[in-house]
Amino acid sequence: MMDGVGSFGAGRTGSTIDPITFAKQPQTILRALSWIFSLVVFASIVNEGYYNVGSERLYCVFNRNADACNYGVFVGLVGLLACSFFFMLDYKFSSISSVKDRKKAVMLEIGFSGFWTFLYFVSFCFLANQWSRTKKEDLPLNQGADAARAAIAFSFFSIITWAGLTARAVQKYLLGTDMTLFTTEHMDGGAPTQPYPSNSPGGGTTETTEAYQSPPFTENNAAPTYQVPIY
Repeated sequence: MMDGVGSFGAGRTGSTIDPITFAKQPQTILRALSWIFSLVVFASIVNEGYYNVGSERLYCVFNRNADACNYGVFVGLVGLLACSFFFMLDYKFSSISSVKDRKKAVMLEIGFSGFWTFLYFVSFCFLANQWSRTKKEDLPLNQGADAARAAIAFSFFSIITWAGLTARAVQKYLLGTDMTLFTTEHMDGGAPTQPYPSNSPGGGTTETTEAYQSPPFTENNAAPTYQVPIY
């Protein structure tokens, strides 16, 4: 394992975080793109996703289906907030001292990113289907058409970025589970204990239980006195 690498792909606890290095990480770039795409989906529908025809009642540009607009707003808004939350989590990840807490954070990211990838796939299919059924006469002066196309396009782009975030989170999780630097004692918050190696033929490291023996060639082990034989 390389020096300076901690559990689950983060730096060692207490290591200094370089903002420039953090900004250049692939995960940070994907997160920023996901944030921008979610903002476009949300803002496009909220600002220009509704129109009215001779009355105060507003209709959704997606085949006058209010569920389509509501779904797009929901996915975009929650995705926007989630990206902001995971931005903070990514930046503070190295300061998390507990390996168990790091594992929970990575598993949360895997679950949410994978689920939101699926929701954006549904959003792309749903909005594209409703837009294909929208009649031209329902949109006077082609009102809201650009916003509808932007919401569909950036829903598709969001599938790619959220899938990339899911893959990065899975890679981080596998890196953490394959580590041998952190033992069970580290995970429990205690200091690791290193047993003394034995000289047994099996090569295992077992703790010796034999009593301490005095070294050879001490004063108690004096050489016997030579006696001259009598003839």
